Amino acid sequence: MVERRFSQFLQKLPFSGAGHLYEPLERSELEILIGGQCDSKAIEREKTVVALSPKEASKCHKEDLAKAFYVDLQNGLSEFSVSQRRRVHGWNEFVADNTEPVWKKYLDQVGAVLIVVTVAFIQEYRSEKSLEELTKLVPPECNCIREGKLQHLLARDLVPGDIVSLSIGDRIPADIRLTEVTDLLVDESSFTGEAEPCSKTDSPLAGGGDLTTLSNIVFMGTLVQYGKGQGVVIGTGERSQFGEVFKMMQAEETPKTPLQKSMDKLGKQLTLFSFAIIGLIMLTGWLQGKQLLSMFTIGVSLAVAAIPEGLPIVVTVTLVLGVLRMAKKRVIVKKLPIVETLGCCNVICSDKTGTLTANEMTVTQLVTSDGLHAEVSGVGYNGDGTVCLLPSKEVLKRFSNVSVGRLVEAGCVANNAVIRKNAVMGQPTEGALIALAMKMDLGDIKDSYVRKKEIPFSSEQKWMAARCSPKNEDQEDIYFMKGALEEVVNSCSTYNHGGIPLPLTPQQRAFYQQEEEKMGTLGLRGQYLQSPAPSSRTKGPVRTGRLSQDPQRSDGFSALAGRNIGLCNGKLKAMSGDEVENMEQEELADCVGKVSVFFRTSPKHKLKIIKALQECGAIVAMTGDGVNDAVALKSADIGIAANMVLVNDDFSAIMSAVEEGKGIFHNIKNFVRFQLSTSISALSLITLSTVCNLPSPLNAMQILWINIIMDGPPAQSLGVEPVDRDALQQPPRNVKDTILSRALILKTLLSAAVIISGTLFIFWKEIPADKASTPRTTTMTFTCFVFFDLFNALTCRSQTKLIVEIGFLRNRMFLYSVLGSVLGQLAVIYIPPLQKVFQTENLGALDLLLLTGLASSVFIVSELLKLCEKFFCRARKAQTHPDHI
Repeated sequence: MVERRFSQFLQKLPFSGAGHLYEPLERSELEILIGGQCDSKAIEREKTVVALSPKEASKCHKEDLAKAFYVDLQNGLSEFSVSQRRRVHGWNEFVADNTEPVWKKYLDQVGAVLIVVTVAFIQEYRSEKSLEELTKLVPPECNCIREGKLQHLLARDLVPGDIVSLSIGDRIPADIRLTEVTDLLVDESSFTGEAEPCSKTDSPLAGGGDLTTLSNIVFMGTLVQYGKGQGVVIGTGERSQFGEVFKMMQAEETPKTPLQKSMDKLGKQLTLFSFAIIGLIMLTGWLQGKQLLSMFTIGVSLAVAAIPEGLPIVVTVTLVLGVLRMAKKRVIVKKLPIVETLGCCNVICSDKTGTLTANEMTVTQLVTSDGLHAEVSGVGYNGDGTVCLLPSKEVLKRFSNVSVGRLVEAGCVANNAVIRKNAVMGQPTEGALIALAMKMDLGDIKDSYVRKKEIPFSSEQKWMAARCSPKNEDQEDIYFMKGALEEVVNSCSTYNHGGIPLPLTPQQRAFYQQEEEKMGTLGLRGQYLQSPAPSSRTKGPVRTGRLSQDPQRSDGFSALAGRNIGLCNGKLKAMSGDEVENMEQEELADCVGKVSVFFRTSPKHKLKIIKALQECGAIVAMTGDGVNDAVALKSADIGIAANMVLVNDDFSAIMSAVEEGKGIFHNIKNFVRFQLSTSISALSLITLSTVCNLPSPLNAMQILWINIIMDGPPAQSLGVEPVDRDALQQPPRNVKDTILSRALILKTLLSAAVIISGTLFIFWKEIPADKASTPRTTTMTFTCFVFFDLFNALTCRSQTKLIVEIGFLRNRMFLYSVLGSVLGQLAVIYIPPLQKVFQTENLGALDLLLLTGLASSVFIVSELLKLCEKFFCRARKAQTHPDHI
């Protein structure tokens, strides 16, 4: 009565909608509520109840568990205990900490074209919503025993110590230590990534072991697939295992991509270098007595031309085009910089189930009790494929071979699964047996029998049986049985030999055991069948078969050639989650490169592995589709599911994405080379004229026009150059390498030297004897520089291939932009209003011919350099591999 009054009063108290916490009661109010009958000791006792980790709880007996949580396993908690514990443990839910406002997320993206920024914002905002999706792991309702009654409650109301009742179809509302189970199977694929359901028990475990091996613990967010159970809540909200994932997700920051780091460094370097040169020019001109305003105007123009403000636009546009091309390959990228990061990815951490494997159970081989072998083709829960008898390769249908036919019949009849629309309703193992029957046109064989009784499978007995009677025949009932080898063989006294029952000898038992070991080494999982066993007898003939476990995808196999899915090559080893747990981060970083397979790993282990790889300098892509992968996906340089989505869950699509990333980086390098050579040429031209006390070869408006060409259509079109196939064969670039490699700097300086020399030659040729600049002098110099720029852009389309190799017409946008720039330059020279603005005058046909021929020298020199590089590269290969000539 007292506790009921307390509960009623408590429900009337105000609470915060954001934190869901009750306001603290004064001691005097407590004493009034409980009428002095509940002393402070009871309250203090409730405060001492703490959430238990799964490993600790798995070792406890039921009685110890009840004492630890002060709970009666039959009657559950009282409302008073629940209210006190909620003060300490809070609600059983996750609250996403969205401290950064949406408008700030949007402004952080601003920096280029508005439409591109908007797309990037929407994509990033959606990807970050994945954090909030974790809150949906907590089911809305659950069945809980409190005060001796089974109550239907909101799952968020649960506290440690609550007794929760579980039945088929229920999603686990919290971490629970089981105290009662009846044939309980739980789908833990969202937690472990494995599709096969886990059999649960209520017995204490001797050793804690790995989280995935704790058979008496069920975890929040997993699903009851079969049976029923009851247990004590040991962890709620953020104190559950998925709560740990949630907290790590909030704490983990997505690392900057290599491209972002390279662009940051390049921008700072160019800006500092440009301002230093411009400052020197202005200081020198001022010391020479030139007008300060004139030098300031020139300096501002040079600053506009020198600072690579077009670089972010080109990078963004190039990335957007890469995103669009990848979308055609069924790869969706959520964050633009991720596209280029793929180009330097050198480690792919992939989950097995569903990516390298088909996430299905499929029968691949059959062995009958009389020694016949059959091979099964086709994957998936459908009838596509055949059953071929070995070694004759005879295709078997129905009962064309009695031994195989009866074996398949037993697997189909002793079965509770149903296949609909290529999906299995029930156990994956049983679904594989139904699919096998469909391949032999025996998919409807179950309809030939009336099931009278079933002995269900349990983890203790390791077998199931169904008692059936034929529909159209007057025969006694028949038992069909399937299960583990030792259980099936022990129930048999005879074995089938071509339709004739023979005594089951020790030699025959040894043969079955030998087949078990042989197929086990091939990674196949066994399922043994017995039929028919008439109910009047306790022993029947044995017929054996084998099931392959989760076969590899055909696309994954081609991407990772080798034995089965190619992960064990004899050189690299495997490591368990327990080993990862016991290693220091530095120790793991030293040995992680020698490990190819990690197994039984928790979210914390996966994060630790990713960090270790990154400490070794690796650029890591991580694939995953379960909540157990969420933290590692966010921490990886590329999270395939977090940052990138494979529409068809096709591993080979990752390789296409990597190739696309490489091509994008090469296009960015082409643009950088063009822009830097133009910037260096313009700065050097003005610097030399200033130091030599000559009039400026270009005025402020002409410099701005050059900047339009440098950052405008001709430059932008370099970013849309189709991907060079040869670039895709190169190894991943080192993340420590900058965009400005030594080879790129040398090529840039060579182009700049040719442009400066040619432009200064025209300037020296056209300047009058009195060294006074005239409109013709600036027009010739200005036009010469622009023509040099356009020829330089042409050769910058590829760093290694000649233009004749890549083709003049492959990048049509480049052709249109160059044509537009030429027409614009002619307009500046010949249209009177523009002549006044740019201080130009008409040029003759011979002048244009001279300028065109001279400007083409930068193109010719660059193409000759490519030829020399090819020659030396071939000579080096011939010396290294003389036998391959």
